[in-house]
Amino acid sequence: MSRPHLFVDVSAHGFGHLAQVAPVLNALTERLPALRLTIRSGLPTAKLQARIAAAFTHLIGSSDFGYVMHDAVSLDLPATALAYRRQHADWPAQVGRDARVIAGLRPDLVFSDVAYLPLAAAAQVGIPSVAMCSLNWADLFAHFFAGENWAAEIHGQMLAAYHSVECFLRLTPGMAMPELRRLRSIAPVAALGNDCREALRRQVGCATGERLVLIAFGGVSKALPIADWPPLAGVRWLIPQDWQLAHPSVVSFEGLGRPFTDLLASVDAVLTKPGYGTFAEAACNGAPVLYLRRSDWPEQDALIDWLNCHARCREISEADLLAGCLYAALEALWRQPARPAPRPSGAEEAAAALLPWLVVGDA
Repeated sequence: MSRPHLFVDVSAHGFGHLAQVAPVLNALTERLPALRLTIRSGLPTAKLQARIAAAFTHLIGSSDFGYVMHDAVSLDLPATALAYRRQHADWPAQVGRDARVIAGLRPDLVFSDVAYLPLAAAAQVGIPSVAMCSLNWADLFAHFFAGENWAAEIHGQMLAAYHSVECFLRLTPGMAMPELRRLRSIAPVAALGNDCREALRRQVGCATGERLVLIAFGGVSKALPIADWPPLAGVRWLIPQDWQLAHPSVVSFEGLGRPFTDLLASVDAVLTKPGYGTFAEAACNGAPVLYLRRSDWPEQDALIDWLNCHARCREISEADLLAGCLYAALEALWRQPARPAPRPSGAEEAAAALLPWLVVGDA
């Protein structure tokens, strides 16, 4: 009996797309242990393995770039426009090259979050495809570039690729996506961590009453001038290792050797930007959220509205963040009453949606 084969394309625009895909693949491989996974992504293999429980073949490469970023909250729109114009300068050839790759792999289904090139390529060779995300690049492209005289053809090619799917699984929370066909809304997708707060506090060396705040702006960095901040008594910061900051009030969270979701389930707050992965996982793991708005990011209003309904959260300004004026915001955040954590049942819903194309013979 042949093994079912799923080709998965995971955007490397930050870590949020992997945070969406991994719980779905974990749920799917529990149902189909024989499933063969081929994953294409520009993310490091170790990053994929940390989230995806099943074995997979990793094709290193990115079929989308999302947006060119100055940092985690601000876009480089001129560079992004140039990148899109280059990518679509010979779009039929791009699609043809990817179609040959996919045809050679012979998957039963293509699953994308949320690149549109593999969707167009799959349609060209007659392989069914499913997309899933809280956003799509066509809507974001129209938001920023619809007024440009060169944009209409590119936008049409993007939409045609998204329209070729069997269905587009729109995650909650997410953009409305009114232009997309075959849209199917599903519940939140988020990995749940283990509460290890006592062990974590011992590992970090927390004093009695000291609070742990995780700073996590995702896969696109935003280093903060913590060394210049005024002392914040009773707060210890867990920061990314690549900041390379030696300071008595900070600890690198990667060096702790704990899964990111275990940290979210165990800290007193997370400081982040509006992004699906961290917002959904923080809410579902009961972590209070202090967030900095992104600069003109169309997805964020849906994420913020949902978070306000399902978690303790509070917005801060960039001026206060850069100056380290966070004590009042954190105290106000911790005074908010706890809310019931949402159930992330979307992974099971998405896995069930993919099954019809992957059940082979009597499997």
